[in-house]
Amino acid sequence: MSEIWAWLGDLGNSKVLALLIFFTTFVGIVLYVYTGKQRKERLESYKNIPFIDDEDKNPASKHGDQ
Repeated sequence: MSEIWAWLGDLGNSKVLALLIFFTTFVGIVLYVYTGKQRKERLESYKNIPFIDDEDKNPASKHGDQ
């Protein structure tokens, strides 16, 4: 067990381990977000959230009557 701590204590080895941990975490998050049909549909529905407030303020623009 002390050999593992000695290996991690070396700065060269700990940087490689940190890179592997962060990369696998990033890949896991990307796979989680972009897999699954229901999650994809929910995320797609969020893309129009910034424009909802604009529609409420100017209801005439919804119908093309300006």
